[in-house]
Amino acid sequence: MEKVIAVVVTHNHYSDLITCIKAIRNQTHQPDAILVVNNGSTDFTSVWLDQQTDIIHLYQDNLGSAGGFSNGISWAYQEGYDWIWCMDDQGFPKNNALENLINSQGMNTELLSSIMVDKKDEKTILRKTKKYKTTDQIQEPFVQNGSYLFNGSLIHRNIISKVGLPLAHLFEQGAETEYYYRITKKYNFSAKTILNSEHYQSEVKSFFKNEWDLKSDYEVFYFLRNKLTVLKSKYGNVVIAFFAYLVFIFNFCVSILVNQKTNKIRKLSFVFWPMKDALKNNRHLTPMSISKKMQEQYSNHFSGIIFKPLRKFCCNIFVPSLKETSTPITI
Repeated sequence: MEKVIAVVVTHNHYSDLITCIKAIRNQTHQPDAILVVNNGSTDFTSVWLDQQTDIIHLYQDNLGSAGGFSNGISWAYQEGYDWIWCMDDQGFPKNNALENLINSQGMNTELLSSIMVDKKDEKTILRKTKKYKTTDQIQEPFVQNGSYLFNGSLIHRNIISKVGLPLAHLFEQGAETEYYYRITKKYNFSAKTILNSEHYQSEVKSFFKNEWDLKSDYEVFYFLRNKLTVLKSKYGNVVIAFFAYLVFIFNFCVSILVNQKTNKIRKLSFVFWPMKDALKNNRHLTPMSISKKMQEQYSNHFSGIIFKPLRKFCCNIFVPSLKETSTPITI
C-alpha cells in the first residue's frame, strides 16, 4: 500500500490553519501523515503546532510558498512517502477529496489535482474549468490538464524523482505555474483535474484587474519578475519565452492605464525594476528588501522621483569624492 502525506504550508494564518488541519483529519481516506511547514509565523501558529501530537512540523524563515513547498516536498520525498498531497493554510479539502484523488489514479503516473471552489459558498468554481462555473454543472469525472498547483494537488514521487522540486528562489507568484509546466511540458507527465475532488480556496487577487498598492504590495514584484521563468518552462525555448515576456509586460502596462486608479505613471516606472531583475536573473531580493525600497522610493512626492536623481547626478559631477582629494581630511 502506497503511503500518502499531506503537506501544508502556513504563514501567520493560525485560525485558517486549524480549519485546514481539521478538514484533513476528517478525510474519508486518511493520509498516513500530516506535515506542516511553518514559514516563519509570528502569531500563535508555533505554539499550537507544538501541542499537536499527530502533526510533523518544520520551522523555517519565511521563504514564501515556493520555499515552503520546495522544502516540504523534499522532506516527504526523502522520508519515502509515495504520494504528496499539497495545500496552503488558506484553503481546505472536502471530506472525500483525497479518497477521490486516490481512486482516480490510472496505470501511468499522473499529476492529480482537485477542482478549486470558492470557500465562501463551496459551490463557485474559481479557476476556469471548461464550461463549468459551479460544481452542480459538472457532468464528467475529470478534465485533462488545466491543473492549478498547489491547492489540493496529489504528486507522486515518480514525478519528483524526474522533475525535481519547485524553484524556491521564486518565493511566490508563479512558482506553482512554473512547476506545472515543468511537469507537463518538459517531462511530459499527464495532468488531470478530478472534478469530484473539491478543494475550497479564497479567490486569488488579480494584479491585472484589481488595484494594488505601490508602497506595500511586494507580491507584484515577484509576479512580474517570475513570469519570465514561468514562460521558459512553458515554451522550452528562451527566444520564444523572451518575446512572450515582452508581450506580457506590454499587456500589464496597458492594464495599469486601464484598470489602476492611482499612481499610474509611477506604477509604469515600477515595472522596469522587476523586468530588469528578470532579464539579469537576479534571485536574491527578499520581501523585506523589496518592501523597503518600495517604501523609500514611492513614498516621496512625484517631484522627488525626478529631482533626487538629478541632484545626485550633479553632485557626482561637481563635488569631488574623498578619494579624489590630494590630502586626507582630518578631524
